[in-house]
Amino acid sequence: MTDSESAPGHVHGYIHRKDDHLKRLRRIEGQARGLQRMVEDEKYCIDILTQVSAMTSALQSVALSLLEEHLSHCVAEAVATGGPEADAKVREASAAIARLVRS
Repeated sequence: MTDSESAPGHVHGYIHRKDDHLKRLRRIEGQARGLQRMVEDEKYCIDILTQVSAMTSALQSVALSLLEEHLSHCVAEAVATGGPEADAKVREASAAIARLVRS
């Protein structure tokens, strides 16, 4: 994170949907607790795997939403400004996409 990203008044691209993201993450947190209970209660393997898949999909959805907002806000702003920060933001976004594809 650059100094401008941590400076007072800097607005992250996801901020206008922060409450939506928090609600989704809280639901995912609940899913994780549910998975723990399923294992504790020795539920059927396939039922647990189905819930793991649902949770994975929910996390991927949050990640894609955050990535879209990062690209349309942070990266677009840096590219419009130009210079080395633009190149750094594009590399950073590419690395984030690569991590998401590998996961």
